[in-house]
Amino acid sequence: MEGESVLPAAGDAAAPEVLALAKVVARLRAEVVDLEGVVSMTAVLERAKGVVMARADISADAAYQLLVDRAAEHRRSVLEECWITLGRAGRGPASAQPWGAGDGAADPAPAPPETDVSAFRTGRYLVDAGRPAGHRQLLAHLARGLAGVRTPDEVAELLRAELGEPEDVDAVMIYTVASAGSLELVGQAGAGEATAEQWSHIPPLSGVAALEAIAAGEALWLEDPDRDAEQYLLIGDPPGRWPSRAWLPVPGIGPVTSVVGFFRTRPGAFDARTRTLLRRAVRLCGVPLREDRGPYGLNLPHEDVASVQSVLDAVSGPAVLLTPLRSPSGEVEDYRIDAAAPESLDVAGRSGKELIGRRILETYPTVAGSALWEGYLDTLATGTVYEGEPFVYEEVTAGVPQQSVYSVRAARLGERLVVSWIRHDTSERETRRLAELQRLGNLGWASWNLVTDTITWSDQVYAIFDRDPALGPMKLEELPLHLLAEDLPRLAAAVQRLLADGGAIDHPFRIVTDRGVRHLRIVAEAQTDADGSPIEVHGFFQDLTALRDAELALRESERANLVQRGMLTAERALAARLQDTLLPVAQQSLELAGLCVDVAYVPADRGVNVGGDWYSAIELPDRSALFVVGDVAGHGLPAVGTMAQLRFTTKGMTITGSPLPDVLRLLNTLLLHTAGEQPGATATMVMGRYQPWDRRLNWVRAGHLPPLLVRGGAARFLPQPDGTLLGADFDSTYGQDTFDLLPGDHLLMYTDGLVEEPGEDIEAGLDRLAESAVRLLREGRGDSLARSLAALRPGNRDDICVLDIHLPDDA
Repeated sequence: MEGESVLPAAGDAAAPEVLALAKVVARLRAEVVDLEGVVSMTAVLERAKGVVMARADISADAAYQLLVDRAAEHRRSVLEECWITLGRAGRGPASAQPWGAGDGAADPAPAPPETDVSAFRTGRYLVDAGRPAGHRQLLAHLARGLAGVRTPDEVAELLRAELGEPEDVDAVMIYTVASAGSLELVGQAGAGEATAEQWSHIPPLSGVAALEAIAAGEALWLEDPDRDAEQYLLIGDPPGRWPSRAWLPVPGIGPVTSVVGFFRTRPGAFDARTRTLLRRAVRLCGVPLREDRGPYGLNLPHEDVASVQSVLDAVSGPAVLLTPLRSPSGEVEDYRIDAAAPESLDVAGRSGKELIGRRILETYPTVAGSALWEGYLDTLATGTVYEGEPFVYEEVTAGVPQQSVYSVRAARLGERLVVSWIRHDTSERETRRLAELQRLGNLGWASWNLVTDTITWSDQVYAIFDRDPALGPMKLEELPLHLLAEDLPRLAAAVQRLLADGGAIDHPFRIVTDRGVRHLRIVAEAQTDADGSPIEVHGFFQDLTALRDAELALRESERANLVQRGMLTAERALAARLQDTLLPVAQQSLELAGLCVDVAYVPADRGVNVGGDWYSAIELPDRSALFVVGDVAGHGLPAVGTMAQLRFTTKGMTITGSPLPDVLRLLNTLLLHTAGEQPGATATMVMGRYQPWDRRLNWVRAGHLPPLLVRGGAARFLPQPDGTLLGADFDSTYGQDTFDLLPGDHLLMYTDGLVEEPGEDIEAGLDRLAESAVRLLREGRGDSLARSLAALRPGNRDDICVLDIHLPDDA
């Protein structure tokens, strides 16, 4: 058997518990070997992913998913698919195929090396740390063949066919563990019917190489027939028919339950390359062998375990179901926890189903050789219920030793044990938990014995009263000295009621300490004698100072919030009145300079502040018309005040004949110079002057959204002249643009509340506005286009202001 043995020599005098623990170490070492095999499998997977990435030009995650999908499609394991992929990769450029081709092609070429990733990626496939290229080709071909097998006999036949000529494998036999630890032959090839029938069932005896390989979880190499015949029962008649043979356990999830035997006609030892080849071949067989469980199954039946678990789920207290794990000779080597009650708790804090699957000697090694271990063995052998004396169990967790005292009871259930226990050392732990609870809740318990006149306090009560523990607990007559005078009568009356009739009290009071006034609470009840007279008082004190401080702060905050809300409400009402006074009617239609103007103004649905959106539509002395839409940043009275300044200043300057760019420049200067009164005031604005004699509109903008022109059933936004928002920079410049209105045109000026949505790009809102305007005009709603557009925005978060300037068709 490979690896160094950790078991003592036969002549050594070793205690039973040492032997048991040594076997555990041997099994764990075998698991480490299996993990090393898993690492090798991972390397195969990574190289296969590299091939797929290079061929399909996809990411690593996509390559892995493609391998998984193809494995599922062809009923292969992922490892088999990886070998097949690497075998195709080895054919080189001359026979390169697109990904997914060649499922029915000839045998795949050699797989890439498993030790040199860089060589694989550069195409140097034939140098593989000395491993023959034929082995890689054989494994890839074996993987493809295993995808089509359905029974263990077919697995055995495929192994013999692939390994027969290169490795002189003459026969293959596959065994699985059946009930009571015996072995059943589930698949064979080349052994012959007589041999297969003779060795179809092997009882759990010592000296059976297949059983030993399963129990140890390690490969067993029999390479000397004469010496091996002295130690093992050799299958075959005569045994010398196969001078060398190997038994390899099939890896899988959980304990090893099957083994593959290779019988060679070649004498002598298996070299390292052959051993690696056989291991990898058996690992590839894991999937089909696990899918076909044979007449007895690869795993022991668990219906009874599920039934026991259902019972344990309904009981109170700790209890587990232990399954004995036996050696090939039938001796109990360990126990596995297969079911556990929810209240099962060990010294390390593991509970319930966290315990299932754990082995006793691995998890609780000091049990080996103890009276408890012997009691388990006796109960299994005789059926007598074991009830042991309390014992101390110590476990080191995170370097800290923990001791607990247990009493254990074990009863036999079929071939298993039902074990329950009582833990006797929980009082110390509960005491620690109670102390933590008192500290976290800032409360402490107290008791008064009225017969002996003794008082007992927990440690937290001393902290609550800010009292030195060396002084002992405070007597009842001393307590009034620490109370605030106004709280004394009420507390005294409560204590008198407690001592008179024994009823429970729950009373707040305050005391004075060196750290100031503390708000405390006492909850207590009296225990009475047969005559109903109180003889003892139990209760607790709780420090409510932090809670009272929080309540006062919350009350003060609520008061401040109410004051602030009242001020905001009054400000909103005033701002709304100012806005109603300053702005024309919110919904109206006008006729100015031969134009039909539809106006819509909708305040925001939410919030307590009034916004700064505004508009103006007036006729100038020269019979031209002025149209303005503006948006002042902010809300409330400051925004309304800025809006009033801009609105009246704009009207005054345009009436006096100032050019539109000059009006914007002066308004910008006005906001910058009034920063002391309204700091940081900014605004956007779009303004147009329409001349009816030539139907020309001159317009300017200051950081505002572009007007929308709807003409001939199509909508477009006007190219924007230069102009930053008002109040941003002294050096701002403003340009002017001109265009002619045609009969039937609609020109929309609006604020951002009409188009903006939280988290949405402004361009999406503008596109939506253009589509809606065209659709509404098609529906014949041109007379109320502004109002119709505003109505499409229910629940608006911001004010909406829209002007629709329309030149009639008959103009």
